[in-house]
Amino acid sequence: MSSKVEPLRPKVKCPECSRDSARDTYPFCSKRCKDIDLNRWLSGAYVIPGPQLTDEDDYEAVDFNPEVKD
Repeated sequence: MSSKVEPLRPKVKCPECSRDSARDTYPFCSKRCKDIDLNRWLSGAYVIPGPQLTDEDDYEAVDFNPEVKD
C-alpha cells in the first residue's frame, strides 16, 4: 500500500534566495535565510507605513487603526 501523501503547505520559493522552501523554516529554505529576513525587520530595513508624527504630536491621540473600535 503506497498512497501519495499531500504536503501540508504548497512548495513556494524562498523570498531571500528563490530556492524551494523547507518545511521547518517555511516560507524560507533555511535558518540562514530566515535570520536574514528577521535582521532586516529588526534593523528597520522593512517598515510598515503609518501616519507621519512630529515631536509635538501626542502619540496616544493618534488613531493608528481607525477600523478597530473599543
